[in-house]
Amino acid sequence: MNNFLAKISLAFRDQVLRKRIGFTILILILFRLMATIPIPGVDVANLAKLLSSSQFFGFLNIFSGGGLSNLSIVMLGVGPFITASIIIQLLTMMYPKWKNLMHEEGEAGRMKLSQYSRYISIPLGVISAIGFLSLLQSQGVLPQISTSAFVMNVIVITAGSTLLMWLGELVSEFGIGNGVSLIIFAGIVSSLPTAVNQFIVQFKAIDIPVYIIAVVIVLIVVAGVVYITEAERSVPVTYAKQVRGNKVYGGASTYLPLRLNQAGVIPIIFALSILLFPQIISNLLSHWTAHPTIAAWATSFTVLFNNQWVYGAAYFVLVVLFTYFYTAVTFDPKQISENLQRSGAFIPGVRPGTFTMEYLGNIVTRITLVGALFLGIIAILPLCMQAFTSSKSLAIGGTALLIVVSVVLDLLKKIDAQVAMREY
Repeated sequence: MNNFLAKISLAFRDQVLRKRIGFTILILILFRLMATIPIPGVDVANLAKLLSSSQFFGFLNIFSGGGLSNLSIVMLGVGPFITASIIIQLLTMMYPKWKNLMHEEGEAGRMKLSQYSRYISIPLGVISAIGFLSLLQSQGVLPQISTSAFVMNVIVITAGSTLLMWLGELVSEFGIGNGVSLIIFAGIVSSLPTAVNQFIVQFKAIDIPVYIIAVVIVLIVVAGVVYITEAERSVPVTYAKQVRGNKVYGGASTYLPLRLNQAGVIPIIFALSILLFPQIISNLLSHWTAHPTIAAWATSFTVLFNNQWVYGAAYFVLVVLFTYFYTAVTFDPKQISENLQRSGAFIPGVRPGTFTMEYLGNIVTRITLVGALFLGIIAILPLCMQAFTSSKSLAIGGTALLIVVSVVLDLLKKIDAQVAMREY
């Protein structure tokens, strides 16, 4: 604890780190100010009723960083950009040329793929804005407006999402931590005073056992997320001895750390994005299409995903799949084995080359299963609590808690890495 406080103190004494932290805080304040600017014509009473009665909008409010709670100009949050990033990463897995672009060209290749994500996020933002506005009009939250006013609102909302994407990238480049995750984190934290106030107003003495159980589960979730995030499998690595002249180089032994959950909070964000975007499209089709078959299919899809058990099962499966997917994108056993071979290193008892690649791949597959199942269980645990306790706030609080803990851990690691670099 003393070591941690000493590093935090050093971070604020260092001018460069202090500027990075200050820049990050400034951008988050700007985001919260934009989140208070509503689009015109919002029925506040109907909006509050819709958010409290709909699980879909409750999750979406988290995903937008709290921007949906008052239908602000940033109501879409960073959702379109995250969905675009998922599409690009899927295409990267499918097309070897793009995969080589990322691995061989390094930072330049990643910048090109990020640019593609930005381009795709704009049409996705337009589609999402049209879907939201149509749905909210059908629910009575927004009044029926002219076509020109509707188009203007779509432009404003899409521009707000694009601006938020840009601010998130500024935080990643000039601030500290992952900008997109921090924006979602800021939206969740900003809703805590309102949640505490609602808890005080709705407090019932008869529900004290339920509250105690909820607190215990929260503590277990926090401890579990910290443990799984920090857990790693150490693979021993030995460097071969090399004789150059009269000197002997190498022969040292070290280890290769393989994290139990290398994906962090990304699978949760990806899973929410994939779950929410099809529902936006189905809501849009059910209200706008004149074809009865398409409208019926879209309505059936919406009703299906309003079922809590179907939603929970899909959520669990997507979290597990995206944990494996993101781990496969970020960790390449073939590249690791080639790097070890080029540097004259080997894993004791394992032949270099293909055997090392298979060995590392098998280890990553096994340990990722544990991390993926843990994330999936934690993600749907609040939904199960909601089913048994009839408390709608628990489902949303669980997902928010998972994101908050993971983002805080990632932020602390980034600060620690920056401090360590400054010390050297």
